[in-house]
Amino acid sequence: MDQYIGKMLNDRYEILDVLGVGGMAVVYKAKCHRLNRLVAVKILKPELAADPEIRSRFHDESKAVGMMSHPNIVNVFDVNQDGDIDYFVMELVEGITLKQYIKKRGGVLNWREALHFSTQIMQALGHAHSRGIVHRDIKPQNIMVLRDGSVKVADFGIAHIADSQRTMTRETLGSVHYISPEQAKGSEVDERSDIYSAGVVLYEMLTGRLPYEGDTPVAVAVQHINSIPLAPRELNPDIPRGMEQIIMKAMAQDRELRYPNAEAMLADLEAFRKNPDIVFDYQDPWMLTEVPVVTPYQPEEVEVQPEPTEEDEEADGEVTGGSRRTAFIIGGVILAILLVIFLIFRMLWATLFSDIFGTGEVYTVPDLRGMTYTEAEEYIFTTDDLNGHFTVTISEETVYDATYDVGEIVSQDPESGTSTKGDVIEITVVLCAEPEEEATELVMPNIVGKDYSEWASTLSEDYHVTVKYNPQYSSEYDEGLIISTDPVAGTTLTEGQTVTLTYSRGEKITTVTMVSLYGMTENKAKETIEELGLTTGSVTTVTSSETAGTVVFQSVKSGAEVELGTTVNLQISSGPQPEDPEPEEEEEEEEQPTDTNTADDEDEETGNTHHDTETDDGTQEDTIYTITVTMPSGRTEDSTVSIRVNGINYYSATVAANKNQVSVEYKGTIESLEVLVDGSSYSDYTCIEQ
Repeated sequence: MDQYIGKMLNDRYEILDVLGVGGMAVVYKAKCHRLNRLVAVKILKPELAADPEIRSRFHDESKAVGMMSHPNIVNVFDVNQDGDIDYFVMELVEGITLKQYIKKRGGVLNWREALHFSTQIMQALGHAHSRGIVHRDIKPQNIMVLRDGSVKVADFGIAHIADSQRTMTRETLGSVHYISPEQAKGSEVDERSDIYSAGVVLYEMLTGRLPYEGDTPVAVAVQHINSIPLAPRELNPDIPRGMEQIIMKAMAQDRELRYPNAEAMLADLEAFRKNPDIVFDYQDPWMLTEVPVVTPYQPEEVEVQPEPTEEDEEADGEVTGGSRRTAFIIGGVILAILLVIFLIFRMLWATLFSDIFGTGEVYTVPDLRGMTYTEAEEYIFTTDDLNGHFTVTISEETVYDATYDVGEIVSQDPESGTSTKGDVIEITVVLCAEPEEEATELVMPNIVGKDYSEWASTLSEDYHVTVKYNPQYSSEYDEGLIISTDPVAGTTLTEGQTVTLTYSRGEKITTVTMVSLYGMTENKAKETIEELGLTTGSVTTVTSSETAGTVVFQSVKSGAEVELGTTVNLQISSGPQPEDPEPEEEEEEEEQPTDTNTADDEDEETGNTHHDTETDDGTQEDTIYTITVTMPSGRTEDSTVSIRVNGINYYSATVAANKNQVSVEYKGTIESLEVLVDGSSYSDYTCIEQ
């Protein structure tokens, strides 16, 4: 069993179970007893915690990370230490790692999924980089995929404490597959190092392979510095050309050729999302693909004649050379004129003469909706009935449609099913799932009662607002559900404004069950009261037959449910009252009447009379009394009533605020009688003999 399971860190975090083990630390599932919620606790491994420099950097980095707040970053709640245990506390994310997700999906993701995840990863990196924090260990194992499809990047900053661990061992093999060339060399890193690692993650998602493999970490690291990876499309031809360009630019060995920052890579990802057929105009930093080059028209090569002799030069002179140049110029002009005439004729044929002079063959326009541009062209050229007759052109119109995915054809002209002799179909492609210009017209949804973490991501990504959190205790809403929003549902949202989500921490523990303190020493009783979250009130000493120094009365009855902080008054026994000296006792006996069967004694303490009746056989019969307490008027809260008879607590109960009297029967002899209300002596009572 793990040494930390069951341990309580700083009297607050109870370690419940192991969630995972990494090279730097172990992650545990824990319960925060102060806020009554489950959290994740990452404890620095003992061998690293033994190094003072590493411990100091661990705390500095973790505190810096704790200042970040982004829906795609695992939040850090606390950075602390308990003795020689260094740890920080994070939100508990319910999900699986991106590495596990890729494996679950068969090892390869389609480009839409990869684009979805990469965009969120880069948004998280952009947020961190803007605060001067470089992750240094971006890999699928550090990226969590939630049930709603959103991702959260974990372990920001922790890799910095491993910079001094230069020796590469098998334990680092998981990370070395994703490190940048400068990291492999041991050079200084910056935000472009994270961009390189994110490019490797994207490479793996789309190809199902890592760019470099090796038996040892060193072998893999050397390849990052010197080798050239296979182009992604060589491994998976389904990867769009634009996506391959993004990957290879992010993974450039020379960091000057990479994206300069996360925002630049996000811009290309967004451009690709709008047009999956895009081909970016920048040079491939790896020179793995050919860049299209437009070659201007050149005249046909003229056969080179033998160099003229001196006699030829004299015969032809300068006239021959001039004639050749003139011929070339005239030929070029004629060729240009013919080309223009050909283009004009082709245009007129397509628009005016095709119906007159054409073959008259009629084609039925196919339904291209839902296809991409590439799929539509392939369909036309591979369908026997079409025989490649139609040419597809893309309309310049910007269309937004939630029915079709980005890049799919939403409409066409002419419409499907139309019979035509024409050969051009103009298509309109969806560029975005919803209009960008409508971002300022979005309305705050009614999300009260919904999961706050899920909606925090939705509001940030789809509504482009800044989300703030306001956790509160609630008995009405379960933990994690939204209690209210600011602004309220129906309010128009503008890009960049702040939306506050007030969500439930769960029901706050406000009451506690009182335990019996009788027989405890004063110190033990006070300690128990404090542990219960209650407050010790007055402590008085009374005469009692109980052991001296022990509790004989508590103002809050055992088993009662009371609010935290309630005051508990105590009475401590001083032992039995000492007997009077013998002479005084004899003198008192001489004054007692001897001829009566009953004795009428007035209780000097209570002012009440009690009678002891002698039975026929000479024994004393116990008298029954009714003790009635009239409660104070104007009470708005419940009160605790205690009745002490002959120095012993006889009755204790909580009396409701709307109850005016309490009546109790007592059988026996009453030598002393004391009534307390809420721990204070109280005199408005009667004691009547039955």
